[in-house]
Amino acid sequence: MRIGSLKPLMSSVSHGLADTNADLPHNAGSVTTQVDPDLHRWLPERAGPFGVDSRLQQAGAMSERPSQWSHLAQMPLPLDQVGLLEGMTTTRTIRRYTKDPVPSEALRAMLFAATRAPSGSNRQPFRFIVLTDGMKAVAAKQIVAKGARQIWEAKRVADGYDRGTGTDSSSPKARMALSMQHYVDHFEDVPVLVLPCLVRHRAPFSTESASIYPACQNLLLAARALGYGGAFTVMHYPVESELRELLNIPEEVFLAGTITIGKPAGGHGPVRRRPLSEFVYSEGWEVTPNWAVDPPGTKHTSAGPPKEATQGQADRPTHGDGAARR
Repeated sequence: MRIGSLKPLMSSVSHGLADTNADLPHNAGSVTTQVDPDLHRWLPERAGPFGVDSRLQQAGAMSERPSQWSHLAQMPLPLDQVGLLEGMTTTRTIRRYTKDPVPSEALRAMLFAATRAPSGSNRQPFRFIVLTDGMKAVAAKQIVAKGARQIWEAKRVADGYDRGTGTDSSSPKARMALSMQHYVDHFEDVPVLVLPCLVRHRAPFSTESASIYPACQNLLLAARALGYGGAFTVMHYPVESELRELLNIPEEVFLAGTITIGKPAGGHGPVRRRPLSEFVYSEGWEVTPNWAVDPPGTKHTSAGPPKEATQGQADRPTHGDGAARR
Protein backbone atom coordinates (compact mmCIF):
# COMPACT_ATOMS: atom_id res chain seq x y z
CA MET A 1 0.00 0.00 0.00
CA ARG A 2 1.29 3.44 -0.85
CA ILE A 3 0.84 6.51 1.24
CA GLY A 4 -0.72 9.36 -0.70
CA SER A 5 1.93 11.79 0.57
CA LEU A 6 3.16 11.77 2.54
CA LYS A 7 16.12 15.32 26.56
CA PRO A 8 18.05 17.09 28.72
CA LEU A 9 20.03 19.01 26.19
CA MET A 10 22.95 16.69 25.47
CA SER A 11 20.87 13.51 25.42
CA SER A 12 18.37 15.18 23.10
CA VAL A 13 21.08 15.79 20.54
CA SER A 14 21.63 12.03 20.44
CA HIS A 15 18.23 11.70 18.75
CA GLY A 16 19.87 13.19 15.70
CA LEU A 17 22.87 10.86 16.07
CA ALA A 18 20.94 7.60 16.28
CA ASP A 19 21.27 6.54 12.66
CA THR A 20 25.02 6.22 12.44
CA ASN A 21 26.52 7.58 9.23
CA ALA A 22 23.15 7.58 7.49
CA ASP A 23 24.34 10.10 4.96
CA LEU A 24 27.87 8.81 4.37
CA PRO A 25 28.14 7.15 0.95
CA HIS A 26 30.77 4.69 2.20
CA ASN A 27 28.59 3.33 5.01
CA ALA A 28 29.49 -0.33 4.87
CA GLY A 29 26.66 -2.80 5.05
CA SER A 30 23.85 -0.34 4.46
CA VAL A 31 21.29 -0.67 1.71
CA THR A 32 20.70 2.61 -0.08
CA THR A 33 17.49 3.40 -1.89
CA GLN A 34 18.06 5.41 -5.04
CA VAL A 35 16.14 8.61 -5.73
CA ASP A 36 13.91 8.30 -8.77
CA PRO A 37 15.25 10.77 -11.38
CA ASP A 38 11.68 11.34 -12.56
CA LEU A 39 10.44 12.25 -9.10
CA HIS A 40 9.89 15.88 -9.96
CA ARG A 41 7.89 15.38 -13.12
CA TRP A 42 4.93 16.76 -11.23
CA LEU A 43 6.79 19.98 -10.41
CA PRO A 44 6.27 22.92 -12.78
CA GLU A 45 9.47 24.10 -14.40
CA ARG A 46 9.79 27.74 -13.61
CA ALA A 47 12.17 30.19 -11.97
CA GLY A 48 10.67 31.34 -8.70
CA PRO A 49 11.54 31.96 -5.07
CA PHE A 50 12.51 28.28 -4.74
CA GLY A 51 14.19 27.98 -8.14
CA VAL A 52 17.94 27.80 -8.69
CA ASP A 53 18.08 31.22 -10.31
CA SER A 54 16.41 32.93 -7.37
CA ARG A 55 19.03 31.62 -4.94
CA LEU A 56 21.62 33.70 -6.73
CA GLN A 57 19.68 36.87 -6.00
CA GLN A 58 19.94 38.95 -2.87
CA ALA A 59 18.10 37.06 -0.14
CA GLY A 60 14.65 38.46 0.34
CA ALA A 61 14.77 40.68 -2.73
CA MET A 62 11.75 39.02 -4.29
CA SER A 63 8.26 39.40 -2.87
CA GLU A 64 5.72 36.67 -3.40
CA ARG A 65 2.39 37.56 -4.98
CA PRO A 66 -0.62 35.60 -3.63
CA SER A 67 -1.52 34.53 -7.17
CA GLN A 68 1.95 33.05 -7.63
CA TRP A 69 0.96 29.97 -5.64
CA SER A 70 -2.72 29.79 -6.61
CA HIS A 71 -2.05 26.70 -8.75
CA LEU A 72 -1.36 24.71 -5.58
CA ALA A 73 -5.04 24.84 -4.64
CA GLN A 74 -5.81 22.77 -7.75
CA MET A 75 -2.76 20.49 -7.49
CA PRO A 76 -3.19 17.15 -5.67
CA LEU A 77 -0.44 15.85 -3.45
CA PRO A 78 2.36 14.04 -5.32
CA LEU A 79 2.70 10.28 -5.38
CA ASP A 80 5.34 9.05 -3.00
CA GLN A 81 8.30 6.78 -3.73
CA VAL A 82 7.95 4.30 -0.92
CA GLY A 83 5.30 2.37 0.96
CA LEU A 84 4.37 3.33 4.50
CA LEU A 85 6.24 0.54 6.28
CA GLU A 86 9.30 0.92 4.08
CA GLY A 87 9.37 4.64 4.77
CA MET A 88 9.08 4.17 8.52
CA THR A 89 11.91 1.62 8.62
CA THR A 90 14.29 3.44 6.26
CA THR A 91 13.96 7.10 7.26
CA ARG A 92 17.45 7.89 8.45
CA THR A 93 18.85 11.10 9.84
CA ILE A 94 20.24 12.97 6.84
CA ARG A 95 22.91 15.59 7.54
CA ARG A 96 24.45 16.07 4.10
CA TYR A 97 22.44 17.77 1.38
CA THR A 98 22.94 18.76 -2.22
CA LYS A 99 22.59 22.42 -3.11
CA ASP A 100 19.24 21.79 -4.79
CA PRO A 101 16.44 23.93 -3.34
CA VAL A 102 13.27 22.23 -2.12
CA PRO A 103 10.38 23.35 -4.36
CA SER A 104 7.34 24.95 -2.79
CA GLU A 105 5.14 22.12 -4.06
CA ALA A 106 7.22 19.60 -2.11
CA LEU A 107 7.19 21.80 1.00
CA ARG A 108 3.42 22.10 0.74
CA ALA A 109 3.09 18.30 0.65
CA MET A 110 5.46 17.79 3.60
CA LEU A 111 3.75 20.38 5.77
CA PHE A 112 0.30 19.12 4.85
CA ALA A 113 1.35 15.66 6.06
CA ALA A 114 2.89 17.14 9.20
CA THR A 115 -0.31 18.96 10.10
CA ARG A 116 -2.36 15.75 9.79
CA ALA A 117 -0.69 14.50 12.98
CA PRO A 118 -2.73 13.85 16.14
CA SER A 119 -2.82 16.25 19.07
CA GLY A 120 -4.47 16.37 22.48
CA SER A 121 -8.22 17.05 22.18
CA ASN A 122 -7.50 17.77 18.50
CA ARG A 123 -6.46 21.29 19.49
CA GLN A 124 -3.91 21.29 16.65
CA PRO A 125 -1.45 23.54 18.49
CA PHE A 126 1.45 22.83 16.15
CA ARG A 127 2.90 25.64 14.06
CA PHE A 128 5.88 25.47 11.68
CA ILE A 129 8.19 28.32 10.73
CA VAL A 130 9.65 27.29 7.34
CA LEU A 131 12.86 29.13 6.45
CA THR A 132 14.39 28.87 2.98
CA ASP A 133 16.27 31.79 1.41
CA GLY A 134 14.72 35.04 2.65
CA MET A 135 16.64 37.59 4.68
CA LYS A 136 15.31 36.33 7.99
CA ALA A 137 15.88 32.75 6.88
CA VAL A 138 19.54 33.50 6.23
CA ALA A 139 19.86 35.20 9.61
CA ALA A 140 18.06 32.36 11.41
CA LYS A 141 20.32 29.73 9.85
CA GLN A 142 23.37 31.69 10.98
CA ILE A 143 22.01 31.93 14.51
CA VAL A 144 21.20 28.21 14.77
CA ALA A 145 24.58 27.34 13.20
CA LYS A 146 26.25 29.11 16.09
CA GLY A 147 24.26 27.06 18.59
CA ALA A 148 24.89 23.85 16.64
CA ARG A 149 28.66 24.30 16.77
CA GLN A 150 28.55 25.10 20.45
CA ILE A 151 26.53 21.96 21.25
CA TRP A 152 28.55 19.64 19.03
CA GLU A 153 31.87 20.90 20.39
CA ALA A 154 30.74 20.09 23.93
CA LYS A 155 29.22 16.74 22.96
CA ARG A 156 32.28 15.71 20.97
CA VAL A 157 34.40 16.08 24.10
CA ALA A 158 31.85 14.71 26.59
CA ASP A 159 31.12 11.56 24.59
CA GLY A 160 34.75 10.92 23.63
CA TYR A 161 34.42 11.01 19.86
CA ASP A 162 38.15 11.64 19.49
CA ARG A 163 39.25 8.90 21.87
CA GLY A 164 39.59 5.15 21.53
CA THR A 165 38.16 3.87 18.25
CA GLY A 166 37.45 7.48 17.33
CA THR A 167 41.09 7.75 16.28
CA ASP A 168 40.46 5.12 13.56
CA SER A 169 39.00 6.98 10.59
CA SER A 170 37.25 3.83 9.38
CA SER A 171 35.37 3.21 12.63
CA PRO A 172 31.64 4.02 12.99
CA LYS A 173 32.53 6.36 15.83
CA ALA A 174 34.95 8.41 13.71
CA ARG A 175 32.59 8.45 10.75
CA MET A 176 29.77 9.70 12.96
CA ALA A 177 32.00 12.52 14.16
CA LEU A 178 32.88 13.35 10.55
CA SER A 179 29.19 13.44 9.62
CA MET A 180 28.27 15.68 12.55
CA GLN A 181 31.20 18.01 11.97
CA HIS A 182 30.15 18.46 8.35
CA TYR A 183 26.58 19.12 9.47
CA VAL A 184 27.45 21.93 11.87
CA ASP A 185 30.14 23.39 9.60
CA HIS A 186 27.64 23.74 6.75
CA PHE A 187 24.50 24.49 8.71
CA GLU A 188 24.06 27.88 7.07
CA ASP A 189 23.80 26.11 3.70
CA VAL A 190 20.91 23.77 4.50
CA PRO A 191 18.14 24.25 1.89
CA VAL A 192 15.34 24.38 4.45
CA LEU A 193 15.24 25.02 8.19
CA VAL A 194 11.94 24.26 9.93
CA LEU A 195 11.20 25.39 13.47
CA PRO A 196 8.38 23.29 14.93
CA CYS A 197 6.43 25.18 17.57
CA LEU A 198 3.60 24.44 20.00
CA VAL A 199 1.09 27.09 21.02
CA ARG A 200 0.41 26.52 24.69
CA HIS A 201 -3.12 26.90 26.02
CA ARG A 202 -2.09 26.43 29.64
CA ALA A 203 1.01 26.33 31.82
CA PRO A 204 3.76 23.94 30.62
CA PHE A 205 3.19 20.31 31.62
CA SER A 206 5.11 17.07 31.18
CA THR A 207 3.19 15.53 28.27
CA GLU A 208 2.50 18.61 26.17
CA SER A 209 5.15 17.68 23.59
CA ALA A 210 2.94 14.76 22.55
CA SER A 211 1.02 17.35 20.55
CA ILE A 212 4.02 18.52 18.49
CA TYR A 213 6.54 15.68 18.05
CA PRO A 214 4.22 13.35 16.10
CA ALA A 215 3.85 16.18 13.58
CA CYS A 216 7.64 16.43 13.37
CA GLN A 217 7.90 12.73 12.55
CA ASN A 218 5.17 13.08 9.92
CA LEU A 219 7.24 15.83 8.35
CA LEU A 220 10.36 13.66 8.21
CA LEU A 221 8.42 10.71 6.79
CA ALA A 222 6.86 12.92 4.13
CA ALA A 223 10.30 14.22 3.18
CA ARG A 224 11.49 10.62 2.85
CA ALA A 225 8.47 9.74 0.70
CA LEU A 226 9.30 12.52 -1.77
CA GLY A 227 13.01 11.75 -2.10
CA TYR A 228 14.26 14.24 0.48
CA GLY A 229 15.74 13.80 3.93
CA GLY A 230 15.97 15.62 7.23
CA ALA A 231 17.54 15.83 10.66
CA PHE A 232 15.81 16.70 13.91
CA THR A 233 17.91 18.31 16.67
CA VAL A 234 17.68 20.80 19.51
CA MET A 235 20.57 22.86 18.20
CA HIS A 236 18.56 26.02 18.79
CA TYR A 237 18.74 25.69 22.55
CA PRO A 238 21.74 27.97 23.29
CA VAL A 239 20.46 30.66 20.90
CA GLU A 240 16.70 30.41 21.42
CA SER A 241 16.32 33.97 22.67
CA GLU A 242 17.97 35.32 19.50
CA LEU A 243 15.66 33.24 17.32
CA ARG A 244 12.59 34.41 19.18
CA GLU A 245 13.57 38.04 18.78
CA LEU A 246 14.38 37.66 15.07
CA LEU A 247 11.17 35.81 14.19
CA ASN A 248 8.82 37.45 16.72
CA ILE A 249 7.96 34.13 18.38
CA PRO A 250 5.68 34.79 21.38
CA GLU A 251 6.97 33.81 24.79
CA GLU A 252 4.09 31.38 25.43
CA VAL A 253 5.01 29.36 22.32
CA PHE A 254 7.20 26.30 22.90
CA LEU A 255 10.03 26.03 20.36
CA ALA A 256 10.32 22.26 20.08
CA GLY A 257 13.47 21.82 17.98
CA THR A 258 15.04 22.36 14.59
CA ILE A 259 14.50 20.29 11.46
CA THR A 260 16.74 20.64 8.43
CA ILE A 261 15.50 19.33 5.08
CA GLY A 262 17.11 18.85 1.68
CA LYS A 263 17.91 16.36 -1.06
CA PRO A 264 20.31 13.77 0.42
CA ALA A 265 23.89 13.85 -0.79
CA GLY A 266 24.03 10.21 0.29
CA GLY A 267 20.89 8.16 0.77
CA HIS A 268 18.40 6.47 3.05
CA GLY A 269 18.55 2.84 4.06
CA PRO A 270 17.53 0.39 6.79
CA VAL A 271 17.49 2.01 10.22
CA ARG A 272 19.41 0.08 12.87
CA ARG A 273 18.18 -0.26 16.42
CA ARG A 274 18.50 -2.77 19.25
CA PRO A 275 16.57 -6.07 18.91
CA LEU A 276 12.80 -5.80 19.02
CA SER A 277 12.71 -8.17 21.99
CA GLU A 278 14.42 -5.52 24.13
CA PHE A 279 11.70 -2.96 23.46
CA VAL A 280 8.44 -4.88 23.63
CA TYR A 281 6.87 -6.31 26.80
CA SER A 282 3.70 -8.25 27.47
CA GLU A 283 1.87 -9.08 30.71
CA GLY A 284 4.41 -7.07 32.73
CA TRP A 285 7.68 -5.19 32.73
CA GLU A 286 10.52 -6.96 30.88
CA VAL A 287 8.30 -9.88 29.89
CA THR A 288 8.99 -10.34 26.18
CA PRO A 289 6.23 -11.89 24.03
CA ASN A 290 7.06 -14.75 21.67
CA TRP A 291 6.24 -12.72 18.56
CA ALA A 292 8.73 -9.90 19.32
CA VAL A 293 11.35 -11.10 16.83
CA ASP A 294 13.18 -9.14 14.14
CA PRO A 295 12.51 -9.70 10.42
CA PRO A 296 15.17 -11.61 8.44
CA GLY A 297 18.33 -9.63 7.72
CA THR A 298 17.82 -7.09 10.51
CA LYS A 299 21.05 -5.48 11.73
CA HIS A 300 21.37 -3.95 15.17
CA THR A 301 23.17 -1.13 16.93
CA SER A 302 23.73 -0.29 20.58
CA ALA A 303 21.83 2.53 22.25
CA GLY A 304 23.19 5.88 23.29
CA PRO A 305 26.47 7.64 22.51
CA PRO A 306 29.27 5.49 21.04
CA LYS A 307 30.98 3.17 23.49
CA GLU A 308 34.44 1.65 23.46
CA ALA A 309 32.86 -1.76 23.98
CA THR A 310 29.25 -2.79 24.30
CA GLN A 311 28.88 -4.50 27.64
CA GLY A 312 26.36 -7.14 28.49
CA GLN A 313 24.80 -7.40 25.03
CA ALA A 314 26.43 -10.59 23.79
CA ASP A 315 25.43 -12.70 26.79
CA ARG A 316 22.07 -11.09 27.42
CA PRO A 317 19.21 -13.60 26.86
CA THR A 318 16.40 -12.72 24.47
CA HIS A 319 13.83 -15.01 26.10
CA GLY A 320 11.51 -15.53 23.17
CA ASP A 321 9.48 -17.93 25.34
CA GLY A 322 7.89 -15.01 27.21
CA ALA A 323 9.88 -15.47 30.41
CA ALA A 324 10.71 -12.39 32.41
CA ARG A 325 14.25 -11.10 32.01
CA ARG A 326 16.10 -10.09 35.13
